[in-house]
Amino acid sequence: MYIVGGKILTMAGKEYEKGVIHILNGKIAELGSPEEVEVRSEAGEEILSVSDGIIMPGIIEAHCHMGITEEKKGMEGDDCNETVNPITPYLRGIDAINSMDAAFDDAVRAGITAAMIGPGSSNVVGGQFALLKTKGRRVDDLIVKAPAAMKVAFGENPKVNYSDQGKSPSTRMAIASMLRQELTEAVNYFKRKEQAEASGENFEEDFRKECWLPVLKREIPLKAHAHRVDDIFTAIRIAEEFGLRMTLDHCSEGHLIAEELAKVGFPAIVGPDLASRNKIEVQNMAFKTAGVLNRAGVMTAITTDHPVSLIQSLPICAGLAVKAGLPMEEGYKSITIYPAIICGVEQRMGSLEPGKDADIAIFDGNPMEVFTQTLYTIIDGKIVYRREDSAEG
Repeated sequence: MYIVGGKILTMAGKEYEKGVIHILNGKIAELGSPEEVEVRSEAGEEILSVSDGIIMPGIIEAHCHMGITEEKKGMEGDDCNETVNPITPYLRGIDAINSMDAAFDDAVRAGITAAMIGPGSSNVVGGQFALLKTKGRRVDDLIVKAPAAMKVAFGENPKVNYSDQGKSPSTRMAIASMLRQELTEAVNYFKRKEQAEASGENFEEDFRKECWLPVLKREIPLKAHAHRVDDIFTAIRIAEEFGLRMTLDHCSEGHLIAEELAKVGFPAIVGPDLASRNKIEVQNMAFKTAGVLNRAGVMTAITTDHPVSLIQSLPICAGLAVKAGLPMEEGYKSITIYPAIICGVEQRMGSLEPGKDADIAIFDGNPMEVFTQTLYTIIDGKIVYRREDSAEG
């Protein structure tokens, strides 16, 4: 398939006012100006003409719970938190994600082609996130990376859940202590396994500890739910103690400590700012956070935290961050290449470059503006949404 015409925003340092993209076998084969990429119509390939459109990488949601907290289904469709044990690293989000949830269709209609999905924040350790494509019926076929992160949580959510049950953690001290204990046990387990393998001894694997090995090997990050300044610094303290990668998810008071966060180098996934300040720890939540962090040098992605804010509002949330001070180009990057890098999938998506997955969103204007329509959503080189075929038209 060829995509011809339209302004191409590659998110890789180049723009083409009237560009051409050649898609072959689900990948971007060629990309450039009409003078650089020849359209060979005699090959019988589909030619998609979008002369007035904006062509960009598919949008990526870096943190959400769609399909694991289903819409319109109440308790029956809510599998987000296993609220009987505060330490559950062995839970896998992919075992609870229902790709038939209406939110997946909403995501596709909004030009969102991939999402990081996993457990919620009621537990100190909630389990494993996965990065999925947004179109398809079988979750196994949608997986780009699994596990992609290990969810941990600080602050009010674990406190409220377990103090109400009359057990630990009921303080921030206990949250940190329980996470340290779990990580220490995981490190010791890893050492014993390595020693056994080196000596040729038999080693019985522990399912409840094996899940930590990708974290300890720095293959995937901790995904740290932290809103308040003190919780953010506790997350950083523990990650540094154990030498781990980490993303700071929500980071609602990040704008108050932007310079300090820039020094430590952990990326931030900011949001959901399109939601009410319904907890004490989010009282300083604001759309300006992303811009302040970005200007300080912190790599920042935007999240809806669906269903806290609806998944289809992701580009609008980026637009509101731009309105509050995030530069326009950085607004585009905050929902494309930055989440791809933060989620560890930048080799496959996040920018339009030869060799990457042909995950492409085409709009009739800037997607961060409220009246802009999605014209086409393309995943793995296939058109999965076409505006002219939609009942919305």
